[in-house]
Amino acid sequence: MSEARGDGGRERLVVIGGDAAGMSAASQARRLRGPDELDIVAFERGHFTSYSACGIPYWVGGEVAERDQLVARTPEEHRARGIDLRLRTEVTEIDVAGQRVRARDVDSGAESWTSYDKLVIATGARPVRPDLSGTDALGVHGVQTLDDGQALLDTLAGVHGRRAVVVGAGYIGVEMAEALINRGFEVTVVNRGKEPMSTLDPDMGRLVHRAMEGLGITMVNDTEVTGLLTGRDGRVRAVATRDAEHPADLVVLGIGVRPETGLAGAAGLPLGAHGGLLTDLAMRVRGHGNIWAGGDCVEVLNLVSGQEQYVPLGTHANKHGQVIGTNAGGGYATFPGVVGTAVSKVCDLEIARTGLREKDARRVGLRFETVTVESTSRAGYYPGAAPMTVKMLAEHRTGRLLGVQIVGREGAAKRVDIAVVALTARMTVEQMTALDLGYAPPFSPVWDPVLVAARKATARVRAAA
Repeated sequence: MSEARGDGGRERLVVIGGDAAGMSAASQARRLRGPDELDIVAFERGHFTSYSACGIPYWVGGEVAERDQLVARTPEEHRARGIDLRLRTEVTEIDVAGQRVRARDVDSGAESWTSYDKLVIATGARPVRPDLSGTDALGVHGVQTLDDGQALLDTLAGVHGRRAVVVGAGYIGVEMAEALINRGFEVTVVNRGKEPMSTLDPDMGRLVHRAMEGLGITMVNDTEVTGLLTGRDGRVRAVATRDAEHPADLVVLGIGVRPETGLAGAAGLPLGAHGGLLTDLAMRVRGHGNIWAGGDCVEVLNLVSGQEQYVPLGTHANKHGQVIGTNAGGGYATFPGVVGTAVSKVCDLEIARTGLREKDARRVGLRFETVTVESTSRAGYYPGAAPMTVKMLAEHRTGRLLGVQIVGREGAAKRVDIAVVALTARMTVEQMTALDLGYAPPFSPVWDPVLVAARKATARVRAAA
């Protein structure tokens, strides 16, 4: 069966993916063009739309009480705005030449073709499942969607033991480890890196390591998983490494995600070195004037390194959707790129980074100076002042800011936004020292920790010139 394009001369916009990028694009296009001008059909293979995947660890851990608190806009709300949203429907093929997509009803298996004038690909990412035995066993979970989160909570409610192993110590791994501690599990994290949080330099990751152990999490670093062992009942019972077996009643794979671009790749659309779709500044898929892509399935330009990067974050996805919807709706907008900002936490330890790590700078051929400073979140004499460590990278000779990493207690993480603006403006560390930041003892020392690092970096750059 084939569904023709819009009746009465209307254009049809087809959206693949019902979360941040896809539904932001659909909603923005609808704001610009009404139902009498543009048909919008959106396909989503899951049960939910427009939800916060970043909030899933806090839902699993109990800080967020209800699943629906993570949903920004329900399917019914989208439909009320004139978007033909089709849940539990998976697009299985894109026919670029014929300008149509084939979709399958997940429950019934029925298939049909839908034609488009304009297409948005927002297929997101998928959790990495290593090519090892036992990864499909009962009790093994990846966490990417609300459906994944619900499946994990169902397992938590029914599992008899209280031993959990998290494989991987990136953002998801660290956050899920804390969530499982909050649920009363004994947690072991098995990590192939020398320290957790590979998005930080190892010296800063060491601070996160200490905080995790302080929570009662057992850290096993610099270790490769060789397999997941199962019992006779088909449930996971242990995670095996080269040197040991770590008993597990539950396993969470927090190894990271990869762009979900199998559909796009099969259609011959251009993919980058990281497997994500390549787009221009208007978020159009390169070489295709009527196809856009955004969210976790695309690569983006890093404004500091000048290279394409894969950065799957909800902040980017929502911005991509706004740009795509504006352009697909007849307006004009661009997405210039990112500087690589992310924040997280382990209990009350806040973690932030932006720009380049040392190995990133080396990879692109930059010479640099580094400084690390210890400071406090407030004036030292003010109650509640907490320690904070700031690491800063500056380009050799020019002093251009290249990156900042911050690990500290309350009030630490969002200080990274100072560095985000400085990176975007291509400021030098010397220029940063003159920034007129807000000051009062309850909020910061007279010299904010980021500016202390900038002063020290300025001196280092001058000395090295």
